[in-house]
Amino acid sequence: MPLTKVTKSGINNNAIDADKLEDGTILAADITPGTITADKLTATLDLSSKTVTLPNTSVTNAMLAGSIANAKLANSSLTINGTSVSLGSSISAGSLDWQTVQTTGFNATAGKGYFCNTTSAAFTVTLPASPTIGDTIALVDYAGTFATNKLTIARNGNKIQGVENNSQIGTNRASVTLVYVDATRGWVYQNESNVADLAVSFISATGGTILTSGNFKTHVFTGDGSFVVSTLGNPAGGPSNVDYLVVAGGGGGGVGGASGGGGGAGGYRTTFPSPGCNAGSFPISVTTYPITVGGGGAAGAQPRNDGTSGSNSIFSTITSTGGGGGAKGCAPNSPAQNVGLSGGSGGGGGSGSTTTGPATSSSTSAGGSGNSPPVNPSQGNPGGVGRIQFYTYQGGGGGGGFGAAGTDSTGPAGANIRGGPGGIGGPIADSFFGPTSPSYGTPGPVGSTRYFSGGGAGKDETNSTGGIGGAGGGADSRPTTNAGTTNTGGGGGGGASSGPTGAGGKGIVVIRYKFQ
Repeated sequence: MPLTKVTKSGINNNAIDADKLEDGTILAADITPGTITADKLTATLDLSSKTVTLPNTSVTNAMLAGSIANAKLANSSLTINGTSVSLGSSISAGSLDWQTVQTTGFNATAGKGYFCNTTSAAFTVTLPASPTIGDTIALVDYAGTFATNKLTIARNGNKIQGVENNSQIGTNRASVTLVYVDATRGWVYQNESNVADLAVSFISATGGTILTSGNFKTHVFTGDGSFVVSTLGNPAGGPSNVDYLVVAGGGGGGVGGASGGGGGAGGYRTTFPSPGCNAGSFPISVTTYPITVGGGGAAGAQPRNDGTSGSNSIFSTITSTGGGGGAKGCAPNSPAQNVGLSGGSGGGGGSGSTTTGPATSSSTSAGGSGNSPPVNPSQGNPGGVGRIQFYTYQGGGGGGGFGAAGTDSTGPAGANIRGGPGGIGGPIADSFFGPTSPSYGTPGPVGSTRYFSGGGAGKDETNSTGGIGGAGGGADSRPTTNAGTTNTGGGGGGGASSGPTGAGGKGIVVIRYKFQ
């Protein structure tokens, strides 16, 4: 008969162990609920190979000794604004972790605020290189000294307000909070207080041949083109101003008799050197500026004609006038006067007029007027006077240059008369182009400078006494007549009724600005 019930008094303590039970003979159903109490169990139960199922509401905090370690959890941390925070750690939601006062440059960290003291010197705050959306950084002027020593915010490869420029705070008691959005806008300003212009901006432009020297770029136009401005500067970076050099085409030399006048130099207009450490004085805007570079005037056609005036060069509202053509020389026994043509600088006068008479009798022909039409400051000077004694001894006047008027023809009575030298041109420092740039312009009497807009020389009756062209591309007229130098605006040399004649040199337009 099977054993169905054994009284407690009939079993000694510890008398029934695992060896006394046949495997599988005692099932959960054979145990009346509640008959095995906690005091019947050992202190430790090994359930490692068993599954324990508990009701959803049966485990309370009181039933757990201590706490569950993070290592026992599938997710042991939370990610807030890109930063991993372990469970159990503290975080100030919606606020910044303010740091001690900063007095030198530092790398900012997302989620922190910084008091910046620039009392001793300006310094730079560098933003994180790999931010994520929502990263926030606050900056405050600790001592009210940002106007004296500016605080620069280095973008560290990311945009600020959608622009690839650093920012700079230059007003006292300023504060700003930056929040990172995405690669398109980068860091944006969430809160600003007492802030003027944060973005550090410089002029950005294209067109012409671009030279770079230090913090400046120079755009050189040797022919027509466009100066295209895409970005302006500001007080925090570079100003929205440029310097310019606008030189018109030089006038062609006159020809005829033996004494054509030299061509006048093309008008010369510049702002360099400008105030403010050469940072530019001519304001520009974001637009396209058509550039016109004036051509040189043709030489007078044989056997006796005035030279053609040069063409204007133009940048924005600045127009330099082409140089005046040199006057033709007189014909024997001609009563006509041969006055040089007016222009940026005036052309030289041709030989005057006289009929038969004593060798001491003479007459003159005036040079053309310079700075015509007038601008301030002046763009050029008048041409020199042509002269004749009897009709045998003749000399043309030199063309005017930016730096000086053309020289009058001279010579003793009854002897060969010299053609007048051309007027010297205008100097501009090498730094306008940069010390390693190509050799625009021509050398002059002063070192470390280049010259433009020199007047052409007047011709005389012999090749041995013809004039010398002015520095800045003005052409000589001895021993043979030459053309003005290309892209200097130099005047052409005066010519005789046979032999070569001198055309004017083409002009140039140059624009310079601060780009960093």
